[in-house]
Amino acid sequence: MTFNLTVSPDFAPDHISGWYFFNTWLQRQLDTGIHLELYDSFDEQRNDIQADKFDLIYANPYDASMLVRELGFQAIARPANKADETVIAVNAESAFQTVEDLLPGSRIATTDDPDVHTMGMIMLESADLDKGNTEISEYASYVVVAKNLLNNSADAGFFLKEAYDELSELIRSKMRVLVSSQISVVHHTLLVGPRMADHIPAIQAALLTMHENDKGQGVLESMGFSSWEPMDSEQTEFMIDLIDTLID
Repeated sequence: MTFNLTVSPDFAPDHISGWYFFNTWLQRQLDTGIHLELYDSFDEQRNDIQADKFDLIYANPYDASMLVRELGFQAIARPANKADETVIAVNAESAFQTVEDLLPGSRIATTDDPDVHTMGMIMLESADLDKGNTEISEYASYVVVAKNLLNNSADAGFFLKEAYDELSELIRSKMRVLVSSQISVVHHTLLVGPRMADHIPAIQAALLTMHENDKGQGVLESMGFSSWEPMDSEQTEFMIDLIDTLID
């Protein structure tokens, strides 16, 4: 039987090859077939997830709630030292120095990354801004969000902090961060679906020792990870409750 793996679309393009390396590595560890399918769109991926297409998902925090509570997935591991934080940035020459300087009618550039967009909107609340008094435009990637800031087509942009940090030094030099979230307990997670549940002990054991040999360490580096750490049900439920609270 061949299982199916997918990855939340918000990883940096530089890591695409890393996920293919990981898929090959994992197949060898489990001695079973796994097909990797990547997406550009969160909505398209979510539709296929809800259609029960996948067995193994590296998911963003927003989707973890659906996967665990509706589809019976189990979170087993997360990248070490990689919390998901959101930054709001502006053009480096912008007059805005703090979020509170942003005004009603501000043009906000964002992506369809659900947890980052949600956190960005929450951070705008300190300026009394919301979807009703701002002009929100959604773009395909963080690179395009940055482009809109640089050409002054947007006043502020939302970024996954990791994605912002991985932009080129030239692009980052032309922008300025107004604020960064500091939640620390929200992060992407590797989840296993019901059809693959029997493989959970083997997957977790392989992941948690992956950094201990040169081959595994090389794959991790290509993904932008240092190592994996275990994720238990209590940690998962805490994160999901927090995300649900933020969304509500």
